[in-house]
Amino acid sequence: MSTVQTPQSSFLRPRKSVVLTILMSLFLVYTLVPLAWLLISATKTQPALFNTSGLSFGDSFALFDNIVETFTHDDGIFLRWLGNTLLYVVVGAGGATILATAAGYGMAKYRFPGRRAVFAVLLGAIAIPGTALAVPTFLMFSKLGLTNTPWAIIIPSLISPFGLYLVWVYAVEAVPDEVIEAARIDGAGEVRIFLTVTLRLLLPGVVTVALFAVVSTWNNYFLPLIMLSEPDWYPLTVGLNQWSAQAAGVGAEPIYHLVITGSVLTIIPLVAAFLLLQRFWQSGLSAGSVKQ
Repeated sequence: MSTVQTPQSSFLRPRKSVVLTILMSLFLVYTLVPLAWLLISATKTQPALFNTSGLSFGDSFALFDNIVETFTHDDGIFLRWLGNTLLYVVVGAGGATILATAAGYGMAKYRFPGRRAVFAVLLGAIAIPGTALAVPTFLMFSKLGLTNTPWAIIIPSLISPFGLYLVWVYAVEAVPDEVIEAARIDGAGEVRIFLTVTLRLLLPGVVTVALFAVVSTWNNYFLPLIMLSEPDWYPLTVGLNQWSAQAAGVGAEPIYHLVITGSVLTIIPLVAAFLLLQRFWQSGLSAGSVKQ
């Protein structure tokens, strides 16, 4: 008995494209080769880095020795940089997520004078790159006496125009007005509605905003570079760059293997965060793409 193929089943069948497959394969190679080089290089000793090719292993597996030396070098300054980075991420990215969630929900569900002006300013803030604001921010913070302090990194990290816009757009579809009205009829206040009802519906969007904020703060380099002059307050990005500059100096101690091992240790928390929160992240990005 023959099977009748309907137009709908033909439409739902996955399509194959040789060109797209080749392009995606090239993109995958382009993405994974530097990561493979980094992981392999972290297993080498300092002499082996220059005596072997990039994607080949050295004579000995020195990964664990390199990790111990990374944490103990220069009186354990790497641990201080790691702690600073965690501080900036927890306070800065966490605060940015909270502010973006509250503000985005308010912009989506409340009507007030000047709402369109706020929307225009928000789009303008998204369009301006952060590096363009770094120097004016430095001049303002220097007047306030906040440079070379953790607040010089935390306060700018609290502002996330893209995160606010993302929550705004997500809340329009994810939080039905009928649910809010029903909660109000039951006697719930606006704060209680937000904390007990809205946040559960906004969870995928909140996690997405949190991931973007964490990655942005964790990888922040230019702002700490111009704001901080005391190595004790450096994040990992600036600290590892300082090690690299020291290793390149004439007569300097060869610590390239520590720079590479530190770079591997730096990306592990980000990879773990994406793997653990991947399902929320994917759900947040696809929200609103299909209307029932």
